[in-house]
Amino acid sequence: MASTEKFFPMPSHHTNPNVRPADISLPNDDPGSRTLRRGLQVLDAVLAAGGEGLRVVDLCQATGLERAPVHRLLCTLLDSGYVARHGRFRYTAGPRLAAMAGAAGLPNMAVRLQPVLERVSAGCGDAAFAIVREGAQSHCIARQVGTHPVQILVIQVGTRQPLGVGAAGLALLAALPDAEVQAAMAANAPVLAQYGGMTPERMALLVKATRERGWSVIGNHATRGVLAVGMAVRNAAGEPVAAVSVASTLERMPGERQKLIARSIGDTLTALLPGGL
Repeated sequence: MASTEKFFPMPSHHTNPNVRPADISLPNDDPGSRTLRRGLQVLDAVLAAGGEGLRVVDLCQATGLERAPVHRLLCTLLDSGYVARHGRFRYTAGPRLAAMAGAAGLPNMAVRLQPVLERVSAGCGDAAFAIVREGAQSHCIARQVGTHPVQILVIQVGTRQPLGVGAAGLALLAALPDAEVQAAMAANAPVLAQYGGMTPERMALLVKATRERGWSVIGNHATRGVLAVGMAVRNAAGEPVAAVSVASTLERMPGERQKLIARSIGDTLTALLPGGL
């Protein structure tokens, strides 16, 4: 019997023009900026892996790059101290990154959220994602592939998109003060239509519904045929600093299952991060 395993969509077959793998050039992209972007994607993947690090084959899968450019980027990152070897075949964050994080007093949120993604994904079988905010954008910092035969892997570690077009970004946006919500929507207004016809007015309604419900749900915007559920993650001071989401096909996400997944995310955050992120 043929295998039914299907990963939809994979980085080399993106159907969403707003989510670009590392090896596709952007308009007016010069070789220097392209190399820098690829190097940053490798760093994002290494950071998301935590202390265990990643093999070259894992980095290729996470970034969408071929083995040769990954090797070249790793050599540069090793020489500069941003990446270090972990055993013979794995790579992890180097001393320079650790020093920078320590100086800024920042926790490694990707490492702390990875167990949350693992538990949530194991419970529902679908892919789980963690994002943080960067100005008016969301930035995927961690991802966990589930066990269901069809996995919705529309974004990868390092993907950035307007805050609010995906479920995790919408949950985080809704948790922000009104002034910051308005500022983010105004900054993203020129590009929102590219995401399934999103408008500032529709996003405002989604923010309102998310606040009333306590968790977000959004479909057919970041990627057609996909629906996701998300929830904001707060720090010890109660401030929203990240968000977690689960994505699957529209058919696999009826209303009752949306509620079950939202409850699972909330219960997992309470169990694993009782004091906040």
